[in-house]
Amino acid sequence: PGMAGGFLLEIRRRTQSALLVIRYGADLPSAPVDVTVAADRLEVSSGGSCEAAALPAGVRLAPSSCRGLRHLPGDGLHLRMRLSCPPPGADSVFTLRESLKPQKNYVFYCQSCGDIIVKDRKFLRVLPLPSENWSALVEEWCCHPNPFARSTLHPQHGDCFLGDTFFLLNSGNESHVPESPENTRVICKRCKTMLGETVSPDTIKYYVTEVIVQPSEGSFSTTPRSQFVQSMVAQCLVELSSAKSTFRFTIEGDDGKIYILVWLLNSDTLLVESSGSPSSHSVFTLFGDIFMPSSGPIGTWNAVKVLYQPCIKGRNKALADTWENDIGVHPLKFPSETCLELLLILGLSTNSLPPSLRCMNSFQVRNSSY
Repeated sequence: PGMAGGFLLEIRRRTQSALLVIRYGADLPSAPVDVTVAADRLEVSSGGSCEAAALPAGVRLAPSSCRGLRHLPGDGLHLRMRLSCPPPGADSVFTLRESLKPQKNYVFYCQSCGDIIVKDRKFLRVLPLPSENWSALVEEWCCHPNPFARSTLHPQHGDCFLGDTFFLLNSGNESHVPESPENTRVICKRCKTMLGETVSPDTIKYYVTEVIVQPSEGSFSTTPRSQFVQSMVAQCLVELSSAKSTFRFTIEGDDGKIYILVWLLNSDTLLVESSGSPSSHSVFTLFGDIFMPSSGPIGTWNAVKVLYQPCIKGRNKALADTWENDIGVHPLKFPSETCLELLLILGLSTNSLPPSLRCMNSFQVRNSSY
């Protein structure tokens, strides 16, 4: 049988530890199985057949540290070990603040179809917005009535304000502004995807999951929708957890409903995955094959690990109400359609994991690349 389902190596950078799962398409073979762990490769042999996989550059294991070998039905072989040297560092974490610079021209594209939404806009100022509950916090800080109660933060034509999950721009003469004042949803004219919403007659909010922002001299390149959504959400989680030391989030739609509860476990994970034989390619691959490089059967990517609970159709309502009223939980708002997309992506990721790694207490586990 060999490594019919491939292997998954989950590395924690901070502890330089790794969990290796060798997946079998069925139960263990009747013949003895030999697992060889070298510094730069893995090898499994049984019944005269042998399969080997070289590890990516920079990933070096310490074979003498292997321990805890066990077989779990439905999973395969589990083995823990340490690394002999620190793994490659993660790429610099994307931040909205770094994606736009003053005095440069930018084009906003619809992520779904590539239609130009905002063309050649130069920003004189790129400023971060305070958190969405800043007004309520001012009430606690001031011993007199809130001096900002009637103030609104609206960008001028040369401004771009950055929120946790959105860009706030002056609408100018943009053609995607709703014609009816009752309808605040901003829709792509080509593919009818919701891009954002109007905040005031001259201010538009574009969600980071719906638009791609590139310098005017650059060219538009497409990214698979599921890959883009999970990458942007993961980056938001990493940025906010680092800046505000918060690790619990509610994913809310533009309709005001909570769709998902997310608990960020770690953001220092490096995943190395082999697809195994073609017959079981879909068994152990995250989100189909969109992360597998075309140059070979080994995929490597940075990931965040989260716990999550779905809240659609009244599920987990009591827990959602508790989190909503907890000051330590940070709300993240996206279009409702995107929240449903994200929930589907979470489910696909969970199902791609070995059964023993899919749940923790009452939460479901998911790895998300960024």
